Amino acid sequence: MKISLFYEFALPKPWVPEDERLLFQEGLAEVEAADKAGFSTVWLTEHHFLEEYCHSTAPEIFLAAASQRTKDIRLGFGIMHMPPAINHPARVAERVATLDLISGGRVEFGTGESSSVGELGGFMIDPADKRGQWEEALDVAIRCMTEDPFTGFKGEHIEMPARNVIPKPYQRPHPPVWVACTRPSSVQMAAQKGIGALSFAYTGPEALGDRVRGYYKEFEENAAPTIPVLNPNILAIGGDLSMMVAPTDKQAIDRLGVGGGFFSFGIMHYYMTGQHTPGRTGVWEKYLDAVKGDETLAYGPGRGAIGSPETVREFLRGYEASGVDEIILLLNPRSHEATMESIELMGKHVLPEFIERDEKAVAAKAKRLEPIIEQVEKRRKPLASPAFDENYAFGGLPTGRGGDYIANEVPEAMAEMDQGREEAAQRLDDQPQS
Repeated sequence: MKISLFYEFALPKPWVPEDERLLFQEGLAEVEAADKAGFSTVWLTEHHFLEEYCHSTAPEIFLAAASQRTKDIRLGFGIMHMPPAINHPARVAERVATLDLISGGRVEFGTGESSSVGELGGFMIDPADKRGQWEEALDVAIRCMTEDPFTGFKGEHIEMPARNVIPKPYQRPHPPVWVACTRPSSVQMAAQKGIGALSFAYTGPEALGDRVRGYYKEFEENAAPTIPVLNPNILAIGGDLSMMVAPTDKQAIDRLGVGGGFFSFGIMHYYMTGQHTPGRTGVWEKYLDAVKGDETLAYGPGRGAIGSPETVREFLRGYEASGVDEIILLLNPRSHEATMESIELMGKHVLPEFIERDEKAVAAKAKRLEPIIEQVEKRRKPLASPAFDENYAFGGLPTGRGGDYIANEVPEAMAEMDQGREEAAQRLDDQPQS
């Protein structure tokens, strides 16, 4: 089992002017330490308008910075929103490919639909359309990464003419693809498509084992992939899977404080029961009030990698026994110094045994899946791609409103440049000859 880290970049109020800058600077230091410690991947979510709960709105920017301070740790979108009103698929392809190039091929391409009223409503997306938008956008983004040129698409939600989308990813033909899975049916869908399942796991390692077995059973029996590269993997993340490692259990609990339950509370607030006034509602304040009424919201023994290295090893072994390929541990808000020590202790006392066993497990899994993948590939349904019209071309000035509008700012700028060159040449001619 691989062990990775997960960032929401929560930032509870009250805020001071330096808070957001420090949030990202401290995060970069933590990822650099995690790379040296041996963590597999750092996963960043993407959310919009969910103040306090998640300030990770441009994960590719942070991951790009992290790529230049690290060598081995993989860089995961957990996830990138695919509805075109949020991220046009051509822009998705460009950003993923660029990050993959500057990181030397370390990108994990996690995708999703978005689920909150704040985000869907903020971008004027009908929730009934989000699954269809995800499906179209994923296909178009992958085609943009792999076709030279992309030959065009016209669907229900996306229309795009032929263009050569550049650059292309370092990992050819594209980085590993994942999808966020909040319920068992989504895990089944991921298996059918032959892509990785970013699976929420709130019910513990025993129930997770059933989900893992279900994923691989569905993959073996019914996978009919369209994505060029298969990624048969299932990963576990849960709001209760926090990480806080200290020399003793008591120190870990004390350092975690009340922050351990904020992820789950934020989901309830923004996705289910809360009412939010932008820039006015205090989410952290509401959380603290809720904790006063029920202390178990903040912490419960066994709900995460929380405790001494020995305690954390035993906790993680339970998830390893479920057969899950990777587990993501959540980092809690405003805990930088304690997080840095946690990462160091994990690297020294916890990760080595899991890394050693994972290397053997990956090799055994590849051998076990070899005949299964051979059968899955026979069921492949390649992405539909229209033939490229070799006579197609674009050019000239952009026009609009039936030709009544012409965007002429570039000709005006070019005329100014020509005038500048002429004046520079005249000044040169006017200089006295030596």
